[in-house]
Amino acid sequence: MSLVGKKFPSIAIDAISEMGDNLKINIFEEATKNNKKVLLFWYPKDFTFVCPTELHAFQAALPEFEKRNTIVIGASCDTNEVHFAWLNTPKNNGGIEGVTYPILADTTRNLANILGILDIETANYNDDLDTVIIEGSNVTYRATYLVDETGKIFHESVNDMPLGRNVNEYLRLIDAYTHVQTKGEVCPANWEEGKEAMFATREGVANYLNN
Repeated sequence: MSLVGKKFPSIAIDAISEMGDNLKINIFEEATKNNKKVLLFWYPKDFTFVCPTELHAFQAALPEFEKRNTIVIGASCDTNEVHFAWLNTPKNNGGIEGVTYPILADTTRNLANILGILDIETANYNDDLDTVIIEGSNVTYRATYLVDETGKIFHESVNDMPLGRNVNEYLRLIDAYTHVQTKGEVCPANWEEGKEAMFATREGVANYLNN
């Protein structure tokens, strides 16, 4: 089920900073206490192939997110220790050296389970072993959440693992949502900052389509 329009789950998750500091981060509180938007993006695994291209792409766009009062946070189910090793691996060796935003380490998969973004084919109870047998990689898809200053999710998307994200699209979505918040207008298809928006009325739609 979609979480758009709902509050982001208020749960603290282990995380690591670029300096290797162990943190606890609650996405809902990051948004509400700091009065900022939050972009949370999940990726499957550290030390893989598409993943570092995404982490570097979000890093390159970090000044643009900061201009938009938006905090960027990465996340996977790897440990803080693995995150730190990857943060200390150079780009030319597939690492993410130079990334400065925090990265969640949801090793318990508590938050990923709540969000429903784990790659689990089946989870069957085994009577003989008195346990649950999970089939599938049990890591996350490329899920992305945009959370507003009240802790409400205003965008979510999930890509299959081979499909990297377009970082500029999230900047556009933040611009559009901010326009709605500040101007009271809605944003039509392919809207970008500086383009005409419209009022959510029959007359507003007619005026927009006839221009």
